[in-house]
Amino acid sequence: MGSVTATVAPPIGRNIIPWFRTFAAITGSGFRRYSTYRQATVAGAFTNTVFGFLRCYVLLAVAAGAGGVAAGYSPAQLATFVWVGQGLLAVVLLWRWTDLADRIRTGEVASDLLRPVHPVVSYLATDLGRAGYALLTRFLPPVLTGLLFFDLVLPSRWQTVPLFVLSVGLAVVICFGCRFLVNATAYWLYDARGAMILWTLSSGVLAGLYFPLRFLPDWAAVPLWLATPFPSLLQTPLDVLVERDGAGIQAGMVGVQVLWAGLILLACRRVQRRAERKLVVQGG
Repeated sequence: MGSVTATVAPPIGRNIIPWFRTFAAITGSGFRRYSTYRQATVAGAFTNTVFGFLRCYVLLAVAAGAGGVAAGYSPAQLATFVWVGQGLLAVVLLWRWTDLADRIRTGEVASDLLRPVHPVVSYLATDLGRAGYALLTRFLPPVLTGLLFFDLVLPSRWQTVPLFVLSVGLAVVICFGCRFLVNATAYWLYDARGAMILWTLSSGVLAGLYFPLRFLPDWAAVPLWLATPFPSLLQTPLDVLVERDGAGIQAGMVGVQVLWAGLILLACRRVQRRAERKLVVQGG
């Protein structure tokens, strides 16, 4: 008779409602957990707003030097790209998540395997709660500041808003999966700081945080978009919102996000399963 652990759980087909209740409860606990860091929230929102002015003026200068349009973006689209991107930075959370790596280092991760919820599901639910709190407290201040001081574009197509909401949700899931995989390297390396530094250095540039990836030549941008999940973290939601492309391309970009979300969550489960076998072999 098979053992029941976090990674070998009983089927949820007959218990789908209790499973969703558990997921919702963990999501709520994540929201409450991050809502306790009020000073950090205020400081982070202020910092993102200040850097928003710096980034916005730099990109507007680039557009002015290019004759008013840079890589297909108008000045208003670039301003929207910057200010909404500053708000999404805390929602998607490219950096500063070491919960799993810390628990692996201290050995507390062993208790996660005894819980009835898969570790990937548990951490994902907590991260969704965190993202919900950041949406209310870290997304709105930069966006409202941008509306006060700059001309931002508003969606002109009815499908843009629902596509943007879906795109942001997928970006949160994809980024969580990437961070989970980076943290999971601690199962084998015992110290994930090297992998986290590499993730920190690469994710901001390749996700479109510092500049729109459309500034890159096509031979670099297209493979980056199709072969890596990085553009799905920030570039895709922002391009959807500013309507940089037609409706068909908008939907196609979100479709690529759906594919990456499924692949990365599957990779998280596979890696967690391999890590559990490693712990068992080592007597953990």
